[in-house]
Amino acid sequence: MSKTAVSISGWLNARASHVDSVLAQSMPQADVVPCRLHGAMRYAVLGGGKRVRAALVYAAGAACSAGRAEASTLDRALDCAAAAVELVHAYSLVHDDLPCMDDDTLRRGQPTVHVQFDEATALLAGDALQPLAFELLSQMPVDNRLIVAATQVLARAAGSLGMAGGQAIDLASVGQTLSQESLQQMHMLKTGALLSASVELGGLAAGASGLERQALSAYGRAMGLAFQVVDDMLDVTTDTTTLGKTAGKDAAANKPTYVALMGLDRARALAAELHREALEAIVPLGQSSHYLAGLADFIVLRDY
Repeated sequence: MSKTAVSISGWLNARASHVDSVLAQSMPQADVVPCRLHGAMRYAVLGGGKRVRAALVYAAGAACSAGRAEASTLDRALDCAAAAVELVHAYSLVHDDLPCMDDDTLRRGQPTVHVQFDEATALLAGDALQPLAFELLSQMPVDNRLIVAATQVLARAAGSLGMAGGQAIDLASVGQTLSQESLQQMHMLKTGALLSASVELGGLAAGASGLERQALSAYGRAMGLAFQVVDDMLDVTTDTTTLGKTAGKDAAANKPTYVALMGLDRARALAAELHREALEAIVPLGQSSHYLAGLADFIVLRDY
């Protein structure tokens, strides 16, 4: 891991801790009726994780916020957006782990929600987390037009032309050999859409200009795909304990991955190429994009 990736880890840990507190305050307490549902929601969301999507929101906001808003207003807007993407991400993991989907029993080193609770409660927990995300977006202290734009960005990323659509393609592709183009399309929807949306939301919360949003969009596309390429590599090079989820499960389920299609060396080269694209995209943002650059290093060079 590079020095930049190491140096970003302290900031990333601080952002993760901060957004955890925002999330904890944003969800009903576990002793509020219906208690089992609220307990499952909190279990799903507050069970750890690197909070990369939230960090992308904060990093994009930092890259575009110079002199545009009072610090307290900007901080609250970014908190709402960061918590919203983490809620959508958590809901997607709960549903993806269900027996009717990927049928997984381990997530972030803990039993998955349907194992810890039950399938019906897990389904309802995911159902409840998604609308809570949009409720938080509605609370951003920004112009109403930006709230509408942010809502559209997150809805599109979560829907049939984003994350849900990517999961549908993934399920339909088990046992098939996809072309690199088809595999890329699937992962740009399943994984890349929400990562890209995180970057876009950070820019919207900070009032990014048109040129800044273009730079963020290009960065988000490259990083969204790079994240999945690296995930596929880690699935075959890292053990279950380190990953916090079942290692080797994609290969065992005969799912199409970049490693299966290209081999490990070519997948690693693709990740490096996408890394370069992301860093080039944010050059117009200048020094204020240093957190985005650090996160690009972290995502591509991580070994866990």
